[in-house]
Amino acid sequence: MAARLRWVSIRGGGGSAPGGGGLRRSFARDDAITSRSLRPGIVRRIARFAQPYHRMLAVFLGLILLGALLTAAVPLIYRSIIDEGILRGDTGLVIWLAVLLALLALVEGGLSLWQRWLSARVGEGLIYDMRTRVFAHFQRMPIAFFTRTQTGALVSRLNSDVLDAQRAFTDTFSSVIGNVVSVVITMIAMAILSWQLTLVALVLLPVIILPAHWVGTRLQAIARESYNLNAAMTSTMVERFNVAGALLVKLFGRPEREIRSFEDRAGRVRDIGVTRAVYTKLFSAALVFTAALATALVYGWGGVLAATGALQVGTLVALTAYLNRLYGPLTALSNVQVDIMTALISFDRVFEVLDLEPMVAEKPGAAAIPSGPATVVFDQVSFSYPRADEVSLASLESVAVLNQAPAQQVLFDVSFTASPGQLVALVGPSGAGKTTISHLIPRLYDVRSGAVCINGVDVRDATFESIHRIVGMVTQDAHLLHDTIRANLLFAKPSASDAEMVEALRAAQILPLVESLPDGLDTLVGERGYRMSGGEKQRLAIARLFLKAPDVVVLDEATAHLDSESEVAMQRALETALAGRTSIVIAHRLSTVRDADQILVIDQGRVVERGTHLELLSTEGLYAELYRTQFEGKGAFAAGV
Repeated sequence: MAARLRWVSIRGGGGSAPGGGGLRRSFARDDAITSRSLRPGIVRRIARFAQPYHRMLAVFLGLILLGALLTAAVPLIYRSIIDEGILRGDTGLVIWLAVLLALLALVEGGLSLWQRWLSARVGEGLIYDMRTRVFAHFQRMPIAFFTRTQTGALVSRLNSDVLDAQRAFTDTFSSVIGNVVSVVITMIAMAILSWQLTLVALVLLPVIILPAHWVGTRLQAIARESYNLNAAMTSTMVERFNVAGALLVKLFGRPEREIRSFEDRAGRVRDIGVTRAVYTKLFSAALVFTAALATALVYGWGGVLAATGALQVGTLVALTAYLNRLYGPLTALSNVQVDIMTALISFDRVFEVLDLEPMVAEKPGAAAIPSGPATVVFDQVSFSYPRADEVSLASLESVAVLNQAPAQQVLFDVSFTASPGQLVALVGPSGAGKTTISHLIPRLYDVRSGAVCINGVDVRDATFESIHRIVGMVTQDAHLLHDTIRANLLFAKPSASDAEMVEALRAAQILPLVESLPDGLDTLVGERGYRMSGGEKQRLAIARLFLKAPDVVVLDEATAHLDSESEVAMQRALETALAGRTSIVIAHRLSTVRDADQILVIDQGRVVERGTHLELLSTEGLYAELYRTQFEGKGAFAAGV
């Protein structure tokens, strides 16, 4: 049966007001939004996840049992020292038992170290397994997943939730087993020594267990709230600390508002931390008080019994020693369900991501597209972007419920063929669907109807490896890794030699710049390449494409950031580099595609015109209108030559 848990969120906006306003806010929860259930079978999934470590876990359990038995033996040694040694004047026995206590302490220390080593091996192994599986799963997700989710939320799942899941597994496992064993052994030993005093000690148990359960329930909810708040704060930091986010804040002069917004989020994290500390300390104080009260009762009654000779002094000391070992484990076990449920929260958040199937996936038995001259065919392709609930999770978008409304159709019955060696240009107004068409070729998305084929193979039936090998793409906003120029080039071809990289840089018209840098190929390009100009980034991206040497080249405004002189040089380089390759080029500057073998004019998701430059000018349609708008009054260009 699915266990009910609370997804805890914060109500209210404003700042974090002093004087406890934020603390009061942390108690407010919107049940209509935050209630959800853990999915059935999560315990079995955790067990399967831990299967590779079952032998170490068995040894770990054995060490816990052995440690509990050794700990339980200590009060009995206290009793023997007093009753059999001190009171009878047997100094030899006292010394021998004292040495035994020292040896037991040494053995306990060794067992504890061994137990910690096993715990670390299992815990770190679980971290590695979960983290690598989540990262690999993210790598398989379609681009639509990343366009919707918050980067900070993804980082939080990969770091915080994985760590909490590991910690919960090892700590909770050892705590529950250790406490159960400790309570059982302690109560048996106490009952054997004096069942009357044992009953007196247990009378006070409800006084602490009932409040402990209430506090534990509150702490469980607070833990969930803390996860969500920390994820939200991480998202804010990730978005603002990258260059684009920082630049946006600077350009719009919003640093003060951003500071206030972050203060509010950080204030919520602070408030929930204060709340957790208060509840924890309240519970701790109650536990200390109750244990002290029980100790006083046992000493009082037991002292009277010892004074009258009904109870030995050593037995009384042993009972009070056991008593100190009883209340902590019993109180912890009173919240064992809450502890386990809280531990499952982190696993649930990790499994939630792993259970989200990639919408774009490789079919079993997929075929490899043959290399060589490539023909790209769009056959009556219609497309609409996927709904949020098809590609994402509500918790990764910081919303209560994902939008399930059907997406608006973007492409309508698009058909064309790009033959080997041809250059096909896509032109048209912004938002017409040109970039969407380009994204369907490397299968960043799947068509809704129709087919996109390369060399006769539907890309939906092809292996990802063959698609990535054959298709190369440069986007308008070329992305560079925060690494060296060399590393960014090798991303396309890890086996490339320096000579090959130099040739690619020369073809992309950027070799002189790289050679002028003090570190040359080992120059760091910075976050997203922001140490380079827009044109330099694009030329590096084109060099990376040249190094890959794909059979199909897709250029989405790849020369948009270049000045006129650089663009002319790049066009000449592209003519040479693209010779014999199938090329699909998106361009707003129509001067760059006048020599295309075929120009497709896209408007509102449809191919409204097609032909060569001169043919389209003669039809006096949308292409001619766009051309005149760009080149009106520019002499020869206006004449279409």
